[in-house]
Amino acid sequence: MLFLKLGAISFGGPAAAIALMEDEVVRKRQWVTRQQFLDMLGLTNLIPGPNSTEMAINVGFARAGWAGLTVAGASFIAPAALITAAVAWAYVHFGTLPLAESLLAGVKPAVIAVIAIAVWRLGKIAVHDVWLGVLAALALAAFLAKLSPLLILFGGGLIGMVAKQVHKLRDKTSSGTTKLSAGLLLLKKSSLLPGLLTGAMAAVAGTPVTKRVPLARLGWFFLKVGAVLYGGGYVLFAFVEQGLVRDHHWLTQQQVLDAIAIGQFTPGPVLSTATFIGYLLGGAWGAVVATVAIFLPSFFYVAALGPILPRLRRSAWMAAFLDSVNVCAVALMAGVTVRLAGDALRGWPMWAIAVAALAVLSRWKINPAWVVLGGGLAGLALAAMR
Repeated sequence: MLFLKLGAISFGGPAAAIALMEDEVVRKRQWVTRQQFLDMLGLTNLIPGPNSTEMAINVGFARAGWAGLTVAGASFIAPAALITAAVAWAYVHFGTLPLAESLLAGVKPAVIAVIAIAVWRLGKIAVHDVWLGVLAALALAAFLAKLSPLLILFGGGLIGMVAKQVHKLRDKTSSGTTKLSAGLLLLKKSSLLPGLLTGAMAAVAGTPVTKRVPLARLGWFFLKVGAVLYGGGYVLFAFVEQGLVRDHHWLTQQQVLDAIAIGQFTPGPVLSTATFIGYLLGGAWGAVVATVAIFLPSFFYVAALGPILPRLRRSAWMAAFLDSVNVCAVALMAGVTVRLAGDALRGWPMWAIAVAALAVLSRWKINPAWVVLGGGLAGLALAAMR
């Protein structure tokens, strides 16, 4: 019941969700010590997947073993998945509504601004030397050239790992000293900060997808994404835009933007956007398959890799690999922002909304959900003035 409640009220992204967990399981219930909780948090930063969900899985495993792992993780995911599925049903069955179309027209440029701000802030943390900046630029170019995001992540990680060790070997040869650094996982998987469910229900518009995708193919796609998803929800959109829009032509650019917009207004992990996409492409069973597939790897990572990943992170080779993967994840986020902006920013009013959203997010620490909702209201106001 605790994680079901947390999943239903954890608006504000992974940081807010983790803070709520700490208050409940450390301070109030004393299920784990503060040191244990910090160790778990360190683990979630070392493996792919959503931080907040993996923290729930970790606490459940520490509290009640395998049964606790399953119950805690599933309970935390369920509220967002159910809410998103309900919105997806409305999106498909109500079809295009002029009022909702106007709202979404204003929401999309605001969403672009939210992603751009997140990319900028994460990039400043992740790109901490010249080499990582070069690697980020190469990864961005590769994504815009339509290379697979999976290849970019792992290829970039391997290149960065080798380059870092070659550089260290050169330093050792010239100075006679070895500079080893454990480092930190620099990219905290981000999430667009969700807000009001009422805003999500207003966004039940767009062109419904009538094509049904085989469930096995749908599940395999999201299983692969969940297994390698460094960078959280934004990187999910890079995989979706490349794989489902450009490679398979199962979705349109507009539908991806609609999925992102709807994802702003649900509590819990932003990866529940997979539920929305799954419903569009496969109905109710598609929503179930996509949701299970994208979250399933996190359960296995926490259970199987927990004991050994802290030791791997202390390895200079593994630290360099993870740092490089993180930089490539930021580059993927930047790439998908560029692509989606072409569809969202059509005409000066949409540019004005995007610039205003950027200004607000840069100046004040405000929940992005309010900015997205403000963009939707601006879209309605522009439509009323025509």
